[in-house]
Amino acid sequence: MMPKVSVIVPCRNEERTIRLLLEAIMGQSFPREALEIIIADGMSTDSTRAVIAEFQATHPDLRLKVVDNLKRNIPAAVNAGIRAAEGELLLRLDAHSVPHAEYIARCYDALMQNVADVVGGVWDIQAQENTWIARSIAAAAAHPLAVGDAQYRHGKQAGYVDTVPFGAFKCELVQRIGMYDETLLSNEDYEFNTRVRQAGGKIWLDPQIRCVYFARRNLKELASQYWRYGYWKAQMLKRYPGSLRLRQALPPLFVLGMAVLLTAGLFWQPFLLMFVGAAVLYTAALAAAGIQLAAQKKDAVLAFGFPLAAATMHFCWGAGLLAGLVSKSARSNGRSKV
Repeated sequence: MMPKVSVIVPCRNEERTIRLLLEAIMGQSFPREALEIIIADGMSTDSTRAVIAEFQATHPDLRLKVVDNLKRNIPAAVNAGIRAAEGELLLRLDAHSVPHAEYIARCYDALMQNVADVVGGVWDIQAQENTWIARSIAAAAAHPLAVGDAQYRHGKQAGYVDTVPFGAFKCELVQRIGMYDETLLSNEDYEFNTRVRQAGGKIWLDPQIRCVYFARRNLKELASQYWRYGYWKAQMLKRYPGSLRLRQALPPLFVLGMAVLLTAGLFWQPFLLMFVGAAVLYTAALAAAGIQLAAQKKDAVLAFGFPLAAATMHFCWGAGLLAGLVSKSARSNGRSKV
């Protein structure tokens, strides 16, 4: 008998995108009889549950169940989904993602061929809205100058990596290394994959495994997201110092360096000149990338929108990580048992 796949979807107030995800799952090439969908809802206050119920009523052949996530955070949602899952293979998706038609089938094939312990793919990052800032944020979220060497954002070659988002893995992996750490309110995927690698496992990224990911709509949402990423990355680094990558270290080093130069420049002018010089070079690099993107995509607003979005990502990630390093650590082990 064909092993069953359980798709686990953390969800809270996703009325805009949850139907798109469910429609994409209905369109998967993977056999529907071997598939179940588990939506772990963080007690949504919008019409998310009504949208799900309506979809269930019109698609009775789709095995879909909703479980409560009373803690209202992503790792708790994933764990709730894992506990409710009946499948031998587990695959995580987000409520604001839209997997391509072969997504589940390709993950399934890679796992059944034992290519790696965790399998994932590449995001096709798109704007949630057709506004200049939403388009600029989407462009920045997929650009190496803004996000570094994160292969799941712009990778083109299959290979072993340090992490993937929305990973797929066999249920026995969770039994071996434990569930998601519920004390980390972000970076939960990276922490899980770090434990996989420490246990001798491998993470495989295949660019043919693709899904649309909707970037944040405005700078306020983007700033909050990247501050949170940085802050909780710092909490993780307190447990796994060796997990820091260059792309993750550069923003806090830049923020710290600029803060030091500006402060010192108040007392000695050469430091102020160094601060101005660094700021000019940084702005020029972002502006050049923005102009290039604007020409490539034939969207003039990217010339100033991209630098704005990229700078927001850099400074909020960097400041969040620095704040996290000096804050009190989260509890050292929030991993649940299966």
